[in-house]
Amino acid sequence: MIAIGCDHGGLEIKNAIIEDLKQKGIEYKDLGTYTSDSVDYPVYAKAVCAEIVNGNAEKGILCCGTGIGMSIAANKIKGIRAAVLSDEFSAEMTRRHNDANVLCLGGRVIDCEKAVKLAEIFLNTEYEGGRHARRVAMLEEN
Repeated sequence: MIAIGCDHGGLEIKNAIIEDLKQKGIEYKDLGTYTSDSVDYPVYAKAVCAEIVNGNAEKGILCCGTGIGMSIAANKIKGIRAAVLSDEFSAEMTRRHNDANVLCLGGRVIDCEKAVKLAEIFLNTEYEGGRHARRVAMLEEN
């Protein structure tokens, strides 16, 4: 299951990603927000990350204006490895090498088509482990 959430700045790309997940039959949980009214992004970052930490979701997607605020909030939570990105190469490599479990995207940085493509890459790329496992384990030490 994929946990997904956004603030007002990421609503449009969140909804586009959800439509794509629906079409592909991928189970997801939409944790809000649901309108363009101004809200506080840390609330949604915490909600999505709680689903992952509690074992209810395999991965998460967070959307705000730039993706940066969501990534900062998410990375404060033990067990979360959130990556903000806007290109295909980074979407693939953050999964292969960093075992990122949360994708952060910016609705004011990328369009809906790009958001859907990046989410697809992120969700379908496997972690390589191997030589990267030691480094990922070091992230959990702090």
